[in-house]
Amino acid sequence: MTHQKHIAILGAGPGGYVAAIRAAQLGARVTVVENQALGGVCLNWGCIPSKALLSVVELGDKVKKASELGLKLDGQVGYDLARMVARKNKVVETLVKGIVTLFKTWGVEHMEGTGALLDERTLRVAKRDGSEARVQADAIILATGSSWPNLPLFPIDGRQIITSKEALDLIEIPASLLIIGAGVEGCEFASLYSGIGTQVTMVELLPRILPLEDEEIAVFMDRELKKRGITIHTGTTVEKLECENGAVKAILENGIVIVAEKLLVSIGRGFNSKGIGLEKVGVQVGKRGEILVDERLETNLPSVFAIGDVVGKAMLAHVASAQGKVAIENILGHQRQINYDVVPAGIFTLPEIGRVGLTEHQARERSQKSEAEIKIGRFRHIALGKAHGVGDTTGLFKIIADAKNGAILGVHIIGAHAADLIHEAALAMQLGATASAVAEMIHAHPTLSEGIMEAAEDVDGLAIHLARKRG
Repeated sequence: MTHQKHIAILGAGPGGYVAAIRAAQLGARVTVVENQALGGVCLNWGCIPSKALLSVVELGDKVKKASELGLKLDGQVGYDLARMVARKNKVVETLVKGIVTLFKTWGVEHMEGTGALLDERTLRVAKRDGSEARVQADAIILATGSSWPNLPLFPIDGRQIITSKEALDLIEIPASLLIIGAGVEGCEFASLYSGIGTQVTMVELLPRILPLEDEEIAVFMDRELKKRGITIHTGTTVEKLECENGAVKAILENGIVIVAEKLLVSIGRGFNSKGIGLEKVGVQVGKRGEILVDERLETNLPSVFAIGDVVGKAMLAHVASAQGKVAIENILGHQRQINYDVVPAGIFTLPEIGRVGLTEHQARERSQKSEAEIKIGRFRHIALGKAHGVGDTTGLFKIIADAKNGAILGVHIIGAHAADLIHEAALAMQLGATASAVAEMIHAHPTLSEGIMEAAEDVDGLAIHLARKRG
C-alpha cells in the first residue's frame, strides 16, 4: 500500500484553502492551520467585501440616470451605509461557510491557532485555548499572505486614521476622506466613498494615479474620478500630520493643506514572513522580506513550499490560488510551473479596469531591446451598439501587438464589465492566438465583447466601426 502524503498548510487565504482542497482531491491528507477567518484578507477584508459595497454604488449610478432612460422613480438616491455593511457581512459570512463546507466534504482538517515552523517538516501551533500542538507532515506550504504596513507618519488608530479593513466597516458616511496612495486600492475606495456622498481627496507620491497600469488607461481613470468630484494631488506626499477636533489635518510637501474627517492609508502591503520560524529552519527570504521560491514554488528547503502574497510575485488572490494548485501538484509528483506572463486582473473602480500582459510602455521598452515594432488597436465604447442600448458609453478597449507576427502582448479595457471581458484576451494570449485571429472570430451582436474584436481589427487598421483616419 502506498504511503498517503500528509500536507500541512499555514494560512487559509485564497492560496492556502485552494491548495488544501486540491491536495485532498489528489488523495493527500491535509491539515490547515489558520488563526483568523477562512478565506483570508481577500474574502474577509478585501476583494469580496469591497465589491459588495461597490455594487451598491454602481446600482445607485444607474438609478440616477433612470429618468433619462425613461424609468420613473420618485425621490432622491440615498445610501444607508449601515445596511450596505450588514449586507456585505452576510455575503462574506455565506462564502466563509462555503469554505467550511468544502473542508468538511473533502476531509480537510482545520486547526485553529497560530503556526510556526519548528523544523522543515513540523509546525508548532499555539491554539486559541492556550494549549500547543505539533503538526508533522511530508511537506509544508507557507501561505501567510500580507498585511497592512505600519508607517510612523500615519499612526493607524482605527478611528480617524484607518486602513482598508476599517474602511469596509464604517457605518456612518464620512463627510470627507483623505486617501494616501492612488494605486488600485486607493482608487477603488475613492470610487466607493465619492459614490455615497463623501468629499474625497487623494494624494499620490508618483506622477500619476494607478502608476503600475497602462498610462493611457490611468489618464482615462484620472479624468473619470475627477468627474465624480474627487480631488487628486500627484507628485507630492504628506510632510506633516495633525489630528485635532475630530479631524485630520495633512500638510503636503507642496504646501497644500487638507483637512478631512478621516484618513485612509493605502500604501502597499508588507509580507507576513516574520514570526513563522523561517530563520530557525533556514528558509531564505529576499530583501523585502518575501519568501524566495523557485518555479515549482519550492523554497531552498526541499519539503517547504510557499505561495501567495508572501512570495511577492503578483499579489493577487487568483495568483495565490493558481500557485496553490501548482505547489500541490509538484509536492504530489506532477511537474507544473506557473505562467506569470498571462495574469488577468480586474480593478473595481467606477468604471472598471481589466488588464492582461504588458502595458504600452513595457511593450515599447521590450521592443527597443529586441528591435521589434509594436502595433496598437483601440476601440471606444461610444461606438458600440450595446453600450448605447444600456446607456453606458464610457470606456476604451486597447490591444498591444507585435507588428511582425501579430502576437498579443497586452490588452487593457476600461469601462463596464471590464474585469469580466478581459478573460477573452487572456485566453487568446494563453493559447497564442494573434490579434488577427481574435478579429476573425465571430463575436455576438449586440455585446460589449465586440469591442475586443474591433480593437483587434484596428491593430491592422481594419475596424469596421471606426471612421477613416486621414493623413
